[in-house]
Amino acid sequence: MITRQDDEETPLLQQPTAKTPLPWDQFWIILFLQFPDSLVFQTLAPFTPQLIRDIGVTNGDESQVGHYVGILQSSYYTAQALTILYWSQLSDHIGRKPLILTALFAIAVSMFSFGLSKTYIGLVISRVFCGAFNGSNGIVKSMVMDITDTTNLPKAYGYMPLPWMLGAIVGPLIGGSLSRPADRFPRIFGRSEVLKTYPYLLPCTVPAVFASVAWLVTFLRFREGVSTKVPLLGLVKGWFSQQSDTKIPIPPNNALASFGEANPAEVPLKPLPLRASLTPKLCHYGHIYMAFNSILPLFYATPIELGGLSLDPPRIGAILAVSGIAHGAFQLLFYARLHDRFGAGAIYTAGVSSGIPIVILFPVINVLARVHGMCLTVWLCVAAQHVLTTSLMMCNPCLALFIRAAAPNRASLGATNGIIQMVAAGARIVAPASATSVFSYSIQEGHDAWLVYYFLMVIAFLAVGTSLLLPRDPSLWEDRQ
Repeated sequence: MITRQDDEETPLLQQPTAKTPLPWDQFWIILFLQFPDSLVFQTLAPFTPQLIRDIGVTNGDESQVGHYVGILQSSYYTAQALTILYWSQLSDHIGRKPLILTALFAIAVSMFSFGLSKTYIGLVISRVFCGAFNGSNGIVKSMVMDITDTTNLPKAYGYMPLPWMLGAIVGPLIGGSLSRPADRFPRIFGRSEVLKTYPYLLPCTVPAVFASVAWLVTFLRFREGVSTKVPLLGLVKGWFSQQSDTKIPIPPNNALASFGEANPAEVPLKPLPLRASLTPKLCHYGHIYMAFNSILPLFYATPIELGGLSLDPPRIGAILAVSGIAHGAFQLLFYARLHDRFGAGAIYTAGVSSGIPIVILFPVINVLARVHGMCLTVWLCVAAQHVLTTSLMMCNPCLALFIRAAAPNRASLGATNGIIQMVAAGARIVAPASATSVFSYSIQEGHDAWLVYYFLMVIAFLAVGTSLLLPRDPSLWEDRQ
């Protein structure tokens, strides 16, 4: 009699009768190592527009700030899009741990480099380096799937926003409060020539230190979860001899649809070729959230008369921090319950649909600020926009369930996650650069100030349209095999 195990031979969406407890001895490490990554983005957001002004690349043209901010953001995603598939696929062969350690090292080095950069080219190079060597987005999702099954994966993803919530709380406060410390806190940092020369080094140092700590914790405590791990040197030799993967038999779809019908001898114990992960089950998803994230701090920092709210970095940081607390707490407390009641498909559709009123609120907020100033009504609209964003963020854990369903077998989770993350990174290249550039174009004299919101509405409706192609339950994809 063969004992059923949750390994490469087990279908990814089989339905066990009892819920499996979360393996907290490893799960807490996965949560912790995400914190530096979330801290980077949230730390840079409040002061990046001011940094672009300070280095003089815009030559005093306020309308060009958004353009250069968008290019800087997209440089990271461009580098990531070109490499994340290979990092994720490699993790199926040599394991997740060495590549996570590489990603944490890249975060630490790139943040120190970013804080020491005095030119726009230096800033771009720092972000490109981080994006090229940071494949953690796809690998972390594979790590979670390695240690969970379908009974506890929704619960695990209920906890996944914790590091991002902490990053959203701490990051904006660090970026908004510690930028230009010699000017802001002259009694404490006024004598430091280093911080006068590099006014943004201090906030960049904090994520770098956390990345170093996460590197040590991962190296010492994390246990590798890939049972098909092979030596890197042997894998490279196999690739060069064109023998790697090409002789691995691809099982029939029905071998993956039901464990009871599959012959364990026929199911591969190694990652399948990349072409086996490119199944029709993969979908292209809308990325209204990326465009919204790019526009939001820029909208806050832009003068009211040009279409924004004229907020300074500390206030922007405080708003983003409070928003991060609310988003993370809601997902932690309610996602698993909502998933059990409505299903991943319904939650995802509701989430992307909330992008439509989110976009509409941008011009409404600015018009109110122009007419009445920064009154209570304006702040209530800002709060309403962030409440709606909570629904938008609920899409992330839903996507993880569809990705798990799309993987041809457990040993190919890394490659499947890599494909999804590569598609997502491609959208992230376009979304920040295009959204911020259209924003800059729209605030120039003689142009339609609402042009950027027409652009965002198109993205929102496309996202809603693609969401309607998804089933209510990801397991339906597996059942159709």
